[in-house]
Amino acid sequence: MDLHNTIYRAGGGLPVVLIHAFPVDHRMWDRCAAELIDLCDRSGLDPFPVYAPDMPGAGGSPVPTAAQSGPLAADGAYTQALDLMADALVDLLRSTGASRAIWVGLSMGGYAVEAIWRRHPETVAGLALCDTAMKADAPESRSRRLAIADECLREGHVDPVMGFADVQEGDSTVKRSPWFIRELGGWIRSQDPGGVAWRERMAAGRPDQTHLAGTIDVPVAMVSGRCDPSANPDRMAPLMQAMDSCLVRFTAIPDCGHFSAVEHPSTVARALMDLVLTVKERDREMPGDPARVGGSMGPDRQADDRGAGR
Repeated sequence: MDLHNTIYRAGGGLPVVLIHAFPVDHRMWDRCAAELIDLCDRSGLDPFPVYAPDMPGAGGSPVPTAAQSGPLAADGAYTQALDLMADALVDLLRSTGASRAIWVGLSMGGYAVEAIWRRHPETVAGLALCDTAMKADAPESRSRRLAIADECLREGHVDPVMGFADVQEGDSTVKRSPWFIRELGGWIRSQDPGGVAWRERMAAGRPDQTHLAGTIDVPVAMVSGRCDPSANPDRMAPLMQAMDSCLVRFTAIPDCGHFSAVEHPSTVARALMDLVLTVKERDREMPGDPARVGGSMGPDRQADDRGAGR
């Protein structure tokens, strides 16, 4: 798979790789990445790379061919595409000369970084799981994804996913704002319908990854908006409890919905900066074992309910 990579900043040291949500592209990280770079500069740290690849078929990344996508299930789901995408993301990292990274995934991006941990744990120095889950789709969710994919391909438009930009009951203040509706809607409308369909088929066919939680032994940042209808802190808490071999810091953001890095980029950037500093400290403590920087401290849970601010 060919992936377009946005380089927010180059540099030496351990990269931070930001994987975006569905149905948008890397642009959802623009402000959060800028905030993270500013925090780095103000902290006096040496500049580290900050990358944001586009998923297959999103932004500047072409839609994979059938051969690149792997087997197709009878219902139209790609059953190995998540793994192939994870492999492509690791290839992209290695093409920069880096062998490890702090992998950050929001929503569908979380599925990708979980798969990277499952398939390429030696490349993972730290993980950030933002507004995401590890479970496979329930049957009705899988069917809904595939119906959306079929309509996008049949009609050649992205109307079936424009609802992500609509205001719903219980939405956060930012999500209801004209700025957010315009920004998110513009990102969605600019997507390739074939790419939207591909990502829906990939997500529909992804394996259940819940068992991974207990295997993670690198530092983890978890972030969730309290107004997130699908991955709020109550829904993500069981994952944190299952991570009993690593340091986990949970940032629950008040008055925030599903796209936390867009709604409250400075809050998410602070959580990521905390993770960067934690990984750096673990690397100093375990210089002979750079690929595993989390296990020796044992389980540690820290919750943080942070006020928001754009």
